[in-house]
Amino acid sequence: MPNRKKKGFLNYVGVDIGKLNCVVCIMNSDGSIMEETKYNNTLKQAEIFASSIMRKHGNCIAVCESTGNLWLKTYQAFEKYNIEVKLANPLKTKAIAEARIKTDKLDAKTLAHLLRSDLVAECYIADKATRDDRSLLRLRTSLVQDRTRVINRTHSLLDKYDRNFSYSKIFGVKGLQWLRDLKLTGNDQILLNEYVQQIDFLTREIKNIESKIRIEASNNESVKILMSMTGIDYFSAMLITSEIGKIKRFSSPQKLVSWAGLCPSVHQSGSTLYMGKMKDGNKKIRWILTQAANTAFRTDDRLRKFYLRVAKRHGHNIAITHVANKMCTIMWHMLTYKKLYNERKSNLYAIKLKRIQH
Repeated sequence: MPNRKKKGFLNYVGVDIGKLNCVVCIMNSDGSIMEETKYNNTLKQAEIFASSIMRKHGNCIAVCESTGNLWLKTYQAFEKYNIEVKLANPLKTKAIAEARIKTDKLDAKTLAHLLRSDLVAECYIADKATRDDRSLLRLRTSLVQDRTRVINRTHSLLDKYDRNFSYSKIFGVKGLQWLRDLKLTGNDQILLNEYVQQIDFLTREIKNIESKIRIEASNNESVKILMSMTGIDYFSAMLITSEIGKIKRFSSPQKLVSWAGLCPSVHQSGSTLYMGKMKDGNKKIRWILTQAANTAFRTDDRLRKFYLRVAKRHGHNIAITHVANKMCTIMWHMLTYKKLYNERKSNLYAIKLKRIQH
């Protein structure tokens, strides 16, 4: 939806999102409350409400807090009726977070006042296609985490027995067959059988989701650009592009690095200046870039030299964070100017692209 200047709006809608109900406060430009109401948090009721306020109050601009996925139905309904919606960052909405008396009605009123005063700390709202990509990628991450937990339980169970395993991958095809044939005592046999079935199921689901992710990756030019960088494959490239959204919203590489939480916080008082711990940022981006940095510093000559220079003074962990920071900076330039990585290995890049062909 195109952004419209707030100057032309006369009415401001604050929506406190709840699991069952949404509490609303509508006020005019003078701060006078025109209406306080609520509606059920369903898409149908949100659309009915959006239609009604357009008829009763004319042009409106709305704000709601980012609360999991609960805000999406309101956003979709308001978008349908051409009502601009700002998504407030709940961590930065101090007027609400620090209130001594906290009710849904007061929160809605406070949100409307913040919107009227242009003091809303906004969250970025990605388009529907990007939100769909995020859901797919997060599902894959969740399934992998579930499988890892089951694998750890299996290892813990096998630690009770002195069994030698001759295969390099205990949870590969041959390894799983060995586990199926393994005979344990009592309830441990039931547990082992259940664990193996869960691993089989989760592995099939992961492969199914990965095939869908590859299809999406093959149609995304930004993903193909990022894949030219060492340590970045189709999954990590998809995750990075879906979390970043439009690169134009970051006017400089420093802003992208700060958003990713890959730079230290700065504290200054008078002439005293010191660096604190890493800033809070997008945890998914920081995690995937840290993983990529651990691969890149071993195989990329440029990044390896940079890593060794930092590691010599500060150790491995800090050096890896610096490598991730540098990779994030390079990615900003790659995505902004649509350029492939200068130090790419052409043969490896061709193999990566072949993986996503369908």
